[in-house]
Amino acid sequence: MNELPEYVLDRVFNAPREMVWRAWTEPELLARWYGPNVETVIHKFELKAGGLWLGEMRWDGKSNFSRSVFQRVTPPERLVWHQSTSDAEWNVIANPMMPDWPRVIVTDVAFEDMGATTKVRLTWVPLEPTEAEIACFAAAMERFGGGWEAGYAILDELFEELLAGDS
Repeated sequence: MNELPEYVLDRVFNAPREMVWRAWTEPELLARWYGPNVETVIHKFELKAGGLWLGEMRWDGKSNFSRSVFQRVTPPERLVWHQSTSDAEWNVIANPMMPDWPRVIVTDVAFEDMGATTKVRLTWVPLEPTEAEIACFAAAMERFGGGWEAGYAILDELFEELLAGDS
C-alpha cells in the first residue's frame, strides 16, 4: 500500500485562541465561513467525542451533505473528526462528484495560542483508503488550498467584526 497522502495547512489568525475556537465550534459562527460561496446549513452539531456534525452546503438548487463524527474535542486546543459524504438521510455514501474520493477523511485541527494571534494547523488524511481513494485524494490535494483559503478570508473578516464588538 502507498504511503497515505497528508494535506497540511498552517495559518495564523489575528485573533486570540478562544475566539478562533468559538469560530470553529459555535454553529452560528461556523456556518458563516465553512463552505465559502455557498449556503452552509448545520443540521446537528454535538461538540463531544462521538458527537455528530451533520452539514449541508447549498448552491444553485443543489445540496451536498456531509456526516462527521467528532473523535476528539479538547477545548481550546484540538478538534478531530471523521468526515464522510452522506445522502439527505445522513447515510454515508460515495461522493457523487468523485466516486473514488475517500469514504472517510480524518480532519485534525490544532489551535496554538500565540497571545493576540492563533496558529491553526489543519490536517486532512484519508482513513483506511483503497488505492483508488489514495490516488484521488493525492491528485486533488493541490486544489484544497483554494477552498480553505476562501473560508479563512471570511474568518479574517469575522474576527475583525468580533474584535470590534459588533457581535
